[in-house]
Order: sequence, then structure tokens, then C-alpha cells
Amino acid sequence: MKAIIPVAGAGTKLRPHTYTQPKALIPLAGKTILSIIVDQLTEAGITEFIFIVGYLGEKIQDFVKQRYPQLTAHFVYQNERQGIGHAVLLTRSIVGDDEVFIVLGDTICEYDVKDVLNQPHSLLGVKRVDDPRNFGVAELEDDGSIERVVEKPQIPKSNMALVGIYRIRETEVLFNCLEANIRNQVTSYGEYNLTDAIECMIRNNVKFRAFKVQNWFDCGKKETLLESNAKLLKKFGGTIAPEHQFENTIIIQPVSIAPGCDIRNSIVGPNVAIGEKTRVNYSILKDSIIGSFADLYDIVLTHSLIGSDTEVKGESRSLNIGDNTEIDLGES
Repeated sequence: MKAIIPVAGAGTKLRPHTYTQPKALIPLAGKTILSIIVDQLTEAGITEFIFIVGYLGEKIQDFVKQRYPQLTAHFVYQNERQGIGHAVLLTRSIVGDDEVFIVLGDTICEYDVKDVLNQPHSLLGVKRVDDPRNFGVAELEDDGSIERVVEKPQIPKSNMALVGIYRIRETEVLFNCLEANIRNQVTSYGEYNLTDAIECMIRNNVKFRAFKVQNWFDCGKKETLLESNAKLLKKFGGTIAPEHQFENTIIIQPVSIAPGCDIRNSIVGPNVAIGEKTRVNYSILKDSIIGSFADLYDIVLTHSLIGSDTEVKGESRSLNIGDNTEIDLGES
């Protein structure tokens, strides 16, 4: 069993942060989006991973090699963003005849990974949503088998969205369908989509069953990323590095504070994640994610996403600031 994690996307909805940092490495509840995914799969026993990288791909490679030196890790470059289907096809020579477990690089869900791996058939992760028009959609039979999948249908026949988790046993059929779709230019919304390849597999008599995830944490844009940060902090529990300086400061859990932070005369929390070696003074932080090596002074931040190497001074704001930025909100 090999895990495939596509992380080649540019993350345009999280700009300006993704100009300098891959979306998969955005901090979340004291971890990163990618580390949460990889930790789930390694805990279930998967040791070989294929990361499909592109934009800022060297940062993904450096992170994986440093954080997970024990893994067998392959890196495949998708130089032209032509969709997830095109990306997965690039892994064919590495996958060989093995089964695959595909998890999209911005997909964090709660589910029993070991149970999914032990099932005797191919599976797709699903979650009921109110408006499925922006997702791949699975149409289910009464017994949980999947009759059809459609990418972003304008008139959905089901509200069961595909969450981006695919356990596939029939990999030869998968790659044949991907090749056929690219050869015949079968696209959805201008891209070669994995959903279309799954539908091709179903038409070729491959049986898929659905499994429902317990929770699905959306990491695609600032507002939902902050919501996911709060939920995951409650789930994981707050973590505060032992080496710290908190002078005249109130901490309201849950929070995650990385090593080397200097926090003084401030109130931090709830639902705040702070990267390493960040300085905070005379500030109030709530419901926010702060990157590493940031410097915050005399500021009240709520529902904010602050990048690394950032300096912010001034008054109350809700901010979305990328890396390597200096903002002074004080009077001139």
C-alpha cells in the first residue's frame, strides 16, 4: 500500500500566505495541514508516500525529509497544473501494481484509517453537505455502494460530497482510465479530474463503497481555516512548549505555543496557535493563527491569520497578512 498526497496546488484562496508557503505547510493547531495527514496515515501503518509537488515544492521536500526521515518518500513534480487526475497519473511508474490510498493535501478528516485500509474493496470518503455543487458528489445505492460520481454538478442528485480520500485496489484500471481521459480530453471545469476517472472505473465494473467521515475540516480559505484551527485545538488539546517566557500574561486554553516564544503583558486565547520564536507584547490575541518569528506589539487581533517574519504594531483589527511583512497601525 502506497499513499499518494497531491500538494502541487497554488492555494490561491489563502493568498498572500501561499505566495511564500505551500498551503499544506500552513500552521494549524500547532502542526501543519500536511503533518496532520501524514501522522494519520503513518499511525495506521503506511510507510511509503508519494508527494506530488509543484509550486514551492522544495519546501514540501525539506519539510518531509526533516520531519519524517523514517519514511520512504518519493517526490513527483507536476510542472503544469492540469488537475488532480493528471497529477495522480504521474505516479504510475512508482505505484506499480500496489494498492493506493490517495488523500488530497488540504483534506483533514476524522475517520478510522485502519478500518478503511482493512476493507476488501475500494472506498471513497464522503460527508453530507448542505450545498454539494462545489464538490465531487457520490450517488449511493441503499447498501452504501456507489452508483455514480459527478464533479460539481449544477443539479445534484445527492448531497454526499467526496471529501478527497480514496482507497483504491484496482490501480491498473485507475491509471488506464486516467490515460484514456487525458487522451480523449475528458475534463471537468478545464482540468483532468480524479472524479471523472473514478466514474470511468465504475463504468468498467469496479465496485466502490462509501465510508462516512466523522468530521471534515475545511482548510481552503482564511475563515474556514481559522474555524478548523479552533476545532482541532479543542480536539488535540492545547500545547505549550516547556521553554518559554510568559511575563504578566494570561493564557486562555486551548492554545498552541511553539518553542522559543517571548510573550509579555498580554492575553492569549482561546483558539490561538503561535509559531516558534514569536514575540508578543502588550497585545490581546483571540481566534487567530500567528506564524513563526513574528513580532506583535500593542495590538488586538481576532479572527486573524498572520504570516511568519511579520511585524505588526497598532490597534484592533482583523487581519490576513502574509510572510515577510511589516504593518504599523499606530498614529503617524
